Amino acid sequence: MTPPFHFSDFTSVEVGIDRTKSRFGEVTLETCKHCGTVWLRYFVEYEYRSGSGRWYRGQIDTQLAAKLTPENAVAILEALPEYFYGGSYFGSTGKPGRGQVFVDG
Repeated sequence: MTPPFHFSDFTSVEVGIDRTKSRFGEVTLETCKHCGTVWLRYFVEYEYRSGSGRWYRGQIDTQLAAKLTPENAVAILEALPEYFYGGSYFGSTGKPGRGQVFVDG
């Protein structure tokens, strides 16, 4: 529940690629190996722009996870009371946030 998060702490399942607005964001569901919480993870990077890598990670319940698609992942993150974000775009290994997510180039 505290950044930085390490990939080895989670079991990941790929949901798909969000092609909305040509962003090609990677959407995954991750389950914590220690406590069983389910997380929505969204990652996007624009190869033509240095320092554009960014990720968002928000805890969701299993009912919401069942409704998750690559296309609605951003809206789900924005509706959460809190999420974590980080990456080269933000110059951070993780901070808490809420509201609008910045995934468009």
